Amino acid sequence: MKVILFGSTGMVGQGVLRECLLDPTVESVLAIGRSPTGQRHEKLREIVHDNFFDFSAIQSQLAGYDACFFCLGVSSVGMDEARYRHLTYDLTLAAATTLARLNPGMVFIYVSGQGTDSGERGRAMWARVKGKTENDLLKLPFKAAYMFRPAAIQPLHGIRSKTAWVQAIYVVAAPLLSWLHRVAPKYVTTTERVGRAMIKVARDGYPRPVLENEDINRV
Repeated sequence: MKVILFGSTGMVGQGVLRECLLDPTVESVLAIGRSPTGQRHEKLREIVHDNFFDFSAIQSQLAGYDACFFCLGVSSVGMDEARYRHLTYDLTLAAATTLARLNPGMVFIYVSGQGTDSGERGRAMWARVKGKTENDLLKLPFKAAYMFRPAAIQPLHGIRSKTAWVQAIYVVAAPLLSWLHRVAPKYVTTTERVGRAMIKVARDGYPRPVLENEDINRV
């Protein structure tokens, strides 16, 4: 399986990249980001790309892939809805529509979040925007598309958040997250489990297009 990965330097993306490089069924990984991962591996190739709303300059390098793991995202804290929609919906759909055209046999997996509003009418702005993003991704002509909705994610294997205050919270909460992961799989997963689940779903499919946190852990 040949994989394109977006967001490989973020916390979730780091975990997904690690599992892809370890998994023998993943033949190669193309990481697309604004900055390099800093990793070297025989299966890894990287493209540093600045404009995530226009992929015309690199589209010749995006064909021939079996799966895309889209782990790129921003926090809605401090943003109005128009700005958050631009950086979430517009950005994701720009990448996805390009890939759907170039790789009609591709499986596209999008990291959303627990509480996403599929009806697009709830009170939480971020949940409405994520719901619209999910709904329109599912309309694209991919072989299949899956929406991953993790809740709290415990980073493993030395993976860190790039956001200092978020990383500080993870350091303090690590023992609690570890305990909750064992006793409450509905509310906590790990970077390792998210990565492994993405690979398995891309390879084998899943009965439903939306996977909640419990589904991710079960896979």
